[in-house]
Amino acid sequence: MSPAIDSVAFFDALAAEMNASGERFRAIGDADMTAVVVMRRAGGDFRVRLVFDGLTCAGVAQVDEREAALGDFSLVGDLAEWQGMFGDIAANGRATGLWTINSLALLGDRIACEGTDQMGLDKFSRFNQTLQEFFDGAARIAVAA
Repeated sequence: MSPAIDSVAFFDALAAEMNASGERFRAIGDADMTAVVVMRRAGGDFRVRLVFDGLTCAGVAQVDEREAALGDFSLVGDLAEWQGMFGDIAANGRATGLWTINSLALLGDRIACEGTDQMGLDKFSRFNQTLQEFFDGAARIAVAA
């Protein structure tokens, strides 16, 4: 069975895809950031911390609200919006148009980039192409909505 997008197993699979695809990430360059994905859902939010180091995703862990605040930034949105983004990736092989993480976060009406430290928030701008390639890896793994 394919992992649901609101699971550590899904993000572990994305990390494995990234770590096996160094050539795609080499062109983008090294990334040094800790991003937290927050999916708002009935029954409680799902939060996963993603640690990027160089050309790899060096860590994936489900975190609580307190631990989530320790990330450089958080990408926060309803589960339905995340499903929409990953659905677009599955349909097109990559995120397109307004479904890219950059568009979603800049508009801020469906998924917002949040944080309290300006230097941490700046990492989203510097490394958002790495995040997009990471998320686009969903096109190469089996996904359950």
